[in-house]
Amino acid sequence: MKLETFAKLAEIIDQTEIEKVRLIAYFQHKAVGMREFGLEDIRSWFESLHLHAPNISRLKGRIERSKSFVRGSSPESWKLHAADLDELQGLFPGITSHSEEVESTDCILPRSLYENTRGFIELLARQINASYEYNIFDGCAVLMRRLVEVLLVLSYEHNQIDSEIQDGNGQYLPLERIIANAKNHTTLRLARDTKVMLDELRSLGNFAAHKIYFNCRRPDLQRVIGNYRATVEELLYKSGIRR
Repeated sequence: MKLETFAKLAEIIDQTEIEKVRLIAYFQHKAVGMREFGLEDIRSWFESLHLHAPNISRLKGRIERSKSFVRGSSPESWKLHAADLDELQGLFPGITSHSEEVESTDCILPRSLYENTRGFIELLARQINASYEYNIFDGCAVLMRRLVEVLLVLSYEHNQIDSEIQDGNGQYLPLERIIANAKNHTTLRLARDTKVMLDELRSLGNFAAHKIYFNCRRPDLQRVIGNYRATVEELLYKSGIRR
């Protein structure tokens, strides 16, 4: 878990100055093993969370008077009291666990686009954003392709024309054939830019997944991000997920 994520979870922005220190000190203790801290550490914590800079001399007095902190091993250093560690562990037990939560920014798909859709779509969208944010560009291209494939299938199902993209055993056809059908389908009536995007994205995803000497790079994805967002949004409507 990142400090920013914990700050939202603990509603740090609404806490008193001394409580902010107590909560962040707990996070640092559990997440990175920082047992003791000083005034410069506190200043750095507040700055990283874009909080108002504390009055250091006033805050030092408050820490020394608080029962939540005990003296550290060096001058002007402190650590959380054992009772506070136990209390906060009960309130926030998951900081050091290996969570399956995907943390990301809205670098490709904005949260407003995929929130409150369906759980598996939200997870795919967060993975797309996270892979781009952490420079996993081949993985990002493959995930982008997968989300479009999922939304195309859902669009066919919503319009009750999914039999047109199934083989004789009821299995869905390869994406190339689904796209070929979708581009000319009068029921879906996809936008011109979307039709172009489908082919481009399929190729990019295929290259990233299968082409031995190809590695997807940031400019490859930057070139398609705008049209990709528009394509995903259109398919969310065509599939009935957005209304």
